[in-house]
Amino acid sequence: MPPQNILTPQSEDFPAWYQDVVARAEMADNGPVRGTMVIRPWGYAIWERMQAELDRRIKDTGAVNAYFPLFIPESYLHKEAKHVEGFSPELAVVTHGGGKELEEPVVVRPTSETIINAYFSKWVQSYRELPLLINQWANVVRWELRPRLFLRTTEFLWQEGHTAHVSEGDAGAYAIRILQSVYADFMRSVMAVPVLVGRKTAKERFAGATTTWTCEGMMRDGKALQMATSHELGQNFAKAFDITFADAEGRQSYVWQTSWGASTRMIGALIMAHGDDNGLRLPPDLAPIQVVVLVVRDEPEVVAEANRLAAELAAVSVRVQIDDRTSTSFGRRAVDWEVKGVPVRLELGPRDVAAGTATLVTRHDGAKVSVPLSEAAARARAALEGVGARLAEEAEAMRLSRTREVASVEEGREAAEGGFAVMGLDVLGADGESALNSSGVTVRCVQRRDGGLPGRDDPDTELVAVVAKAY
Repeated sequence: MPPQNILTPQSEDFPAWYQDVVARAEMADNGPVRGTMVIRPWGYAIWERMQAELDRRIKDTGAVNAYFPLFIPESYLHKEAKHVEGFSPELAVVTHGGGKELEEPVVVRPTSETIINAYFSKWVQSYRELPLLINQWANVVRWELRPRLFLRTTEFLWQEGHTAHVSEGDAGAYAIRILQSVYADFMRSVMAVPVLVGRKTAKERFAGATTTWTCEGMMRDGKALQMATSHELGQNFAKAFDITFADAEGRQSYVWQTSWGASTRMIGALIMAHGDDNGLRLPPDLAPIQVVVLVVRDEPEVVAEANRLAAELAAVSVRVQIDDRTSTSFGRRAVDWEVKGVPVRLELGPRDVAAGTATLVTRHDGAKVSVPLSEAAARARAALEGVGARLAEEAEAMRLSRTREVASVEEGREAAEGGFAVMGLDVLGADGESALNSSGVTVRCVQRRDGGLPGRDDPDTELVAVVAKAY
């Protein structure tokens, strides 16, 4: 095990580095049941900021929040054959409650299409009730065989949206709106992760969907991570749950539907897309603390200046904390904040105060400069500006440097050992996906050659498949 406060280098063992960061940044612990996790305050504070940013964007699309039960009658899942087939290996089923065997087993929700659609069938009668746009923030359970904190856990937190529309076109447009204006915008502008957006293949799409759209990010080891998905469900669930509406002429029709979700996996993406050998590097928008004022010695004049700086920063809405735990060594505290990824540190000791200066340290690039005390708060605030853009530029440069266009499935398999491979869909052919899967490589998404979303009628010659190894 590495010495305390020393992380395994990424180049030596990336999975071990990831586990070290999660532990040493105090983000999460393994729960008592295999595959569960305890999210610690630092990790949960990041999740709260993600929630707030996503929730605002979701509401901007017209969706409203609701809540549905954790327990779902097992019979509900059997109403949509592909859905139950896709989820059956992951289900947690309760057979006893209150000391008695239940008349019907209940499933701990793996996702809520079935229970929400059971209620949509009660709520929708007329085209006047459509579109019906519902989102919920909840936990779900999928029995995970190979758990990894934040990335794959038996229980995780997420949001899941479920909608019903008058037409297929309306549903498809809304699914893409969620993909682009909610997920991709949040990931690019707030998380600073330059995700690819595209369509999943039939083999990779959500069980019960007609089309699955995805956001795929490259992590610093060259592997892909699916960060959010938006699904067109067609009328599959509408027919299974008899969700019909009367149109303006009184004719009965089935609704067209979508579902979409993003989870605490995004925290794992944040770690792996930006973290370095010293720990997290957080974009300021998601940092629970944006500036820490680190007191070297708790002498009165130092503490007074630290309080003044913190008050000045707080007055302009910077999230700031004073660290005056001088019973712990200065070096240990500096390393702790480095691992946690706080974007800016102001270091202040007696000599600094006497000289009228402070040391400003920026986490993303490791730069360290002496600044006048009278300007320290303003300089710290200014240092936060543009950090997200620089992290995004670095992540984009890494992705481009590790993306290779290939002319065959075999070349794609080789390129996917260290990054993304791009091949024409006509090159992938009918059997190429299965051949890649046998080597642990998957098609992450299908795009137009210019990176745009594929249309329903685009020929294979105009489309490309992005393939990679993935988490």
